[in-house]
This record gives sequence, C-alpha cells and structure tokens, in this order.
Amino acid sequence: MKVEILATGSDGNCIFLQSGSTGILIDAGKWKRDLEKRLLSRGINAATDIQAVFITHSHSDHIKGLTLANKYHIPVYATHGEWQKISGVDEELQHVLETTYSKYDIVELGNLRVQPFQIHHNTLEPVGYAVEDDDGNRACVVFDTGHIDDDMLDMMEGSNIYIIEANHDSDMLRDGTYDAYLKDRIADPHRGHLSNDQTAAALQQLIKGKGEQIYLTHLSSNNNTPELASQAVRMALFDKGFINKRDYFLEVL
Repeated sequence: MKVEILATGSDGNCIFLQSGSTGILIDAGKWKRDLEKRLLSRGINAATDIQAVFITHSHSDHIKGLTLANKYHIPVYATHGEWQKISGVDEELQHVLETTYSKYDIVELGNLRVQPFQIHHNTLEPVGYAVEDDDGNRACVVFDTGHIDDDMLDMMEGSNIYIIEANHDSDMLRDGTYDAYLKDRIADPHRGHLSNDQTAAALQQLIKGKGEQIYLTHLSSNNNTPELASQAVRMALFDKGFINKRDYFLEVL
C-alpha cells in the first residue's frame, strides 16, 4: 500500500493511500490550489488516481480543500454528523457513512475496503479509518482524538501501517503560553488531542515488531517537537524489546 502524507498539522491535513489502481484521500485540509500542487509533486493525478475522499471531521484544517472534489467529480464520504458542518460539496458527490447496529459499514472501492470507527473530538461525529487492501495490508488513520479507547484499539489491531496523532508534550502544554481554557480543551479526553505519552502507550499495545510503519502526525508547533514525540514512542517500544529500523519504522511528520 502506498502512503503519501501530503500535509499534517494545524495548517492542514491530507493523506493519500493507494493500492493497485485504487487511491483515496483521507481529509483535504489544504486549499484546493495548494493541494493540487502537492498531489502533482508526488506524481498523483487527481483526475484518475483518486476514487474518493474520506473525511475524519469537519474542522477547517481537514476540509478546506474539498472543492477539489467538485473540480474532479470525486465522491466525498463523511458521517451524518460531520456533513451538518460541511458545505461547498456538490450534492451528487455527498455520501453518508452509514451504520448497522451502531457499527459503521465498510465502504468497498476497487482494491480497498474502508472501515470508519468512532473517535473522540469536539465535533458532532468524528471518525478514524482502517483501510485494507487485497494484498493483506492494513492502514489505520487516527487524527484528532482526546483518547484511544478499547474499541479503537480493536479497530487498529493488526495493522502494518499506523498514521496517528502525537499532538503535544504534556509538560510543554502545561508550561506553555496558552490560556487555561485552551490547555484544558487540548488535554480533554472527550474533545481534545493525543499527547505523546498517550500515543506511545497505544502503540506499545499494538506494535508486534513485524516491521510496522508508524507515522506520527499533527504535531503542535507550540507544544511539541519531533524529538520529543519520537523519543516517547521509541522508549515505549524499547520496553517491549523493539528497536526502530529493525522491528518497526518510525517517521515523524
């Protein structure tokens, strides 16, 4: 499975996943023209290589480039709750992620099967995604979430690609310049963001040392550093006897 992190962080988030001739975007958080340039620089043709866009939630840093879908007539998938806050997408391109017995239905597109799952953030119905292909690859995408619960761990289990938020270092957030309300919101388990330690603890449970690829995303420019995020994950996995570039491969974006 091909993974291209086109953008990540508070200025915009967008990931391209491809298997065979089937490609999808997860989020489109850069303005359309910027997103087109990023796609072209990676050799991705928006008109032919992208079969759908899947939205995690409706914050602007995840959706502001969605007019790309109108230009290239690409279907857009989001939950019913998130569609209430998304505008500007042609009606015929809007697809609702449906549920059966409280579990999201799988969307099948060519070589890919996309399974949404509930996460925890301050929007109406945010989701993460587990994406499988016909070759047995499984990628899990978890952007903005205040914590990772057991149901999320079950959905993430068995992946060989983890694209996951490591938003802040708890000490940097606590001692930083943000006002108390914003600090509390970021750290709130029901509507906030993952700390390095939360991400490391989840990966410690998930990683089996089978060469998994880990991408740490959505780092705060004010409350984190790539070195701190990397160290937290590497130390947690070292406790299991796993070493970076031998048992798994870590990249901090």
